[in-house]
Amino acid sequence: MKSTSRFFVLLIAIGVGIAALASPAAAQTDPLPSWNDGASKQAILDFVAGVTAEGGPNYVAPPERIATFDNDGTLWAEQPTYFQLAFAIDRVKALAPEHPEWKEKEPFSSLLKGDLGAALAGGEPAIFEIVMASHAGMTTEEFEKSARDWIATAKHPKTGQPYAAMVYQPMLEVLAYLRANGFKTFIVSGGGVEFMRVFSEEVYGIPPEQVIGSSGKLKFENRDGTPVLLKLPEINFIDDKAGKPIGIHQHIGRRPIAAFGNSDGDLQMLQWTCSGRPGPHFCLYVHHTDAEREWAYDRQSSIGRLDEGLNQAAADGWAVVDMKKDWKKVFGFEK
Repeated sequence: MKSTSRFFVLLIAIGVGIAALASPAAAQTDPLPSWNDGASKQAILDFVAGVTAEGGPNYVAPPERIATFDNDGTLWAEQPTYFQLAFAIDRVKALAPEHPEWKEKEPFSSLLKGDLGAALAGGEPAIFEIVMASHAGMTTEEFEKSARDWIATAKHPKTGQPYAAMVYQPMLEVLAYLRANGFKTFIVSGGGVEFMRVFSEEVYGIPPEQVIGSSGKLKFENRDGTPVLLKLPEINFIDDKAGKPIGIHQHIGRRPIAAFGNSDGDLQMLQWTCSGRPGPHFCLYVHHTDAEREWAYDRQSSIGRLDEGLNQAAADGWAVVDMKKDWKKVFGFEK
């Protein structure tokens, strides 16, 4: 067994994983034990009960039971910076000896000095440069190995926990509960698709073919008779905002009946799922309200801003999870 595989097995054993949640014993009791009783939990239970009741007015056949989940801020944490950006930053630091020009070039100069604020002051173009410098120029196999090694060893700066342990226990329960009731679950995220596919199956139980994300362009090459895919420093697709419904249509071919997000970047995915359409559907926003166990942020945040989405959720009656009130436990490592 590979060391990284042993790492994921350990996570599952200590309660961060999902396998135990789908056991027969769990199904006979409360399927969402990390949720406090309240409107959000009841809305999930009622929706699933309705779409799985054969002969009922809201019954949905299993092939149409599609649920989509954003990743950053919905399935795992996203503060103080997106985890994939943290990976990219670590990659830049590791590659710096091969690029002496970075000492005088932004955003790399500030990044190597430890001034993240100055490095990211250039906004999306600066982030793009960092990601391209750290992700491109290698084969897909090389990238997978570097990402897998990082996930297995890197620690979150606030909690000291492995990044793969920073997943939300209540959302793992939702994933398992939906699958136990005939749903197929997909990740639809602005994060890099190849990065998420490294851990999605071990951590969420979602296989790589059910992960939709942003991507860079690839090039097919033969290296000494061995075919490889080379990652290029060019954007192929951005799976965020209006890109999410497009990605869902192109990759799934079915319109979801349930969607889960946490920011305005997920708004169009929730609209595509729940706005102006017949039949049963369910949309839920995770609202980050717990400054003690996690972080509290919404309308003014530079990361995971939830502004327009809160307004539409209130207008359309979508479920909004108050993390502080609705979740007994945020992370699986909590005692």
